[in-house]
Amino acid sequence: MVIRLVLMMIIAWRHARKRHRPGWNWGPPTTDPVSVIVPAYNEKEGIAQTLQSLAASAHPEIEVIVIDDGSTDGTAQIARALALPDVRVVSIPNGGKANALNHGLELARHDLVVMLDGDTVFEAATIGRLIRPFADPKVGAVAGNVKVANRARMVARWQHVEYVIGFNIDRRMYDVLQCMPTVPGACGAFRRSALVEVGGMSDDTLAEDTDLTMALCRAGWQVVYEETARGWTEAPTSVGQLWRQRYRWSYGTMQAMWKHRRAIVERGASGRFGRLGLLGLALFQVVLPVFAPLIDILAVDGLVFFNPVTTAVGWVAMLALQFVGAILAFRWTGKNSAHCGHCHCSSSFIGS
Repeated sequence: MVIRLVLMMIIAWRHARKRHRPGWNWGPPTTDPVSVIVPAYNEKEGIAQTLQSLAASAHPEIEVIVIDDGSTDGTAQIARALALPDVRVVSIPNGGKANALNHGLELARHDLVVMLDGDTVFEAATIGRLIRPFADPKVGAVAGNVKVANRARMVARWQHVEYVIGFNIDRRMYDVLQCMPTVPGACGAFRRSALVEVGGMSDDTLAEDTDLTMALCRAGWQVVYEETARGWTEAPTSVGQLWRQRYRWSYGTMQAMWKHRRAIVERGASGRFGRLGLLGLALFQVVLPVFAPLIDILAVDGLVFFNPVTTAVGWVAMLALQFVGAILAFRWTGKNSAHCGHCHCSSSFIGS
């Protein structure tokens, strides 16, 4: 754990240093028109804010396609009542998120496609920043920076810390090593030709975004991280909600890993992703969490039956290193990401 964390911080530091260098950019500005797909199932609480934030986008030309996936709470009616320009609301029978996204892709008119959830709010500059990396023709997908908007309760505040660390350490590392496992469904952009090449979204797993990203990496497309493209999402506020979400994420990720397991023995881009991305996920996202409680058990055992000073020093050193990683992550996240301009949320828990 310690060796991995040190290596992750070194790689992430190099990534942040490069991106924050004066004059660094992806290439010529990308001002191509964008199709924005919003799959929505029973999103009456957040759909209005989501669409209003898209209407306020600074990007010169976007079309918004809301796919109402058989909602029973009036989501489609709320979206239509807003009567926003360049927003289409299409209702289909409930068929799951992957089906809704594929339906939206069929209706999309443009070559660059942005996807976000029905409870996510974009900043005015987010779409423009999400598509900047497409100046490089090798880039097939871009992962945005998802931030927690509702931080009133402790469960959500801890998720805020988790998100900041995950996006500013893990994703920077994946970007450098070219083995990004997931473009988040809450904030991601894709090149249409890349989506068509891998067959669009699949419902083979519970984590359709991870499945899609792995397919893109195996097909040779670069998947990169754009830290300045921020999307503000609603995180679970109770332990029960969090458990259901993480169960779906964990099980879906393992399904996607099993589906793409042949990448480990393949050559080229697929093999690189398999041996760096899949093996890393298997070791540090599956095996290590399963055995993580042993660290606590052995710490207690060491305090009682071994040398308590040695045990305490080792334990504190590991926590201190994780704390340093958290400090670096918050430092890299930037001062401008402390507050969402579209909603009444506060990030005063930990200042950026």
